[in-house]
Amino acid sequence: MTADVEDPNRRDVLVVAASAFAAVGTASLIWPFVDQMNPDAGAQALASTEIDISPVAEGQAITVMWRGKPVFIRHRTAEEIEAAKKTPVSDLADPIDRNDNNPGQPATDENRTIAGHEQWLVMVGICTHLGCIPKGQALSDSKGDYGGWFCPCHGSHYDTAGRIRKGPAPRNLQIPPYTFLSDTKIRIG
Repeated sequence: MTADVEDPNRRDVLVVAASAFAAVGTASLIWPFVDQMNPDAGAQALASTEIDISPVAEGQAITVMWRGKPVFIRHRTAEEIEAAKKTPVSDLADPIDRNDNNPGQPATDENRTIAGHEQWLVMVGICTHLGCIPKGQALSDSKGDYGGWFCPCHGSHYDTAGRIRKGPAPRNLQIPPYTFLSDTKIRIG
């Protein structure tokens, strides 16, 4: 009884070598197209930013850039916090908190800040109506009817928690994802 075993011959070696060469060639042609879809270093650098908030006195605000957008950071006074806490959610045009840290909750002042750091309000400074930049960051700016921010483009008024109270804006100002690294430093993103 003899077993028919095929011996590898020269043709088989050439087929395997050509197939491997074709696979490597195809991968080297496809890789640049796949790699170009990855974010560049500039985009990755904008993904998060750390801010020292120690120089911001109570009642003052600063504007920083994150992902090409202005972010308002306000060190709120006790009066501003109290005014925001007293406002019932039923009086708000948008009852949703718009907080990326805790999405889908009622728009109470507590849900728009981080527990233990209620004096700090961090939000994207773009009006939700047509994308204008609301006034209210500088001490001399008009803060609107509710002491927060006022969009001069179309007359939207935001309160001291960044919630829409009057005007055509459909939503509250967005709260970006952020964390406190210490009492004086936050990371946005």
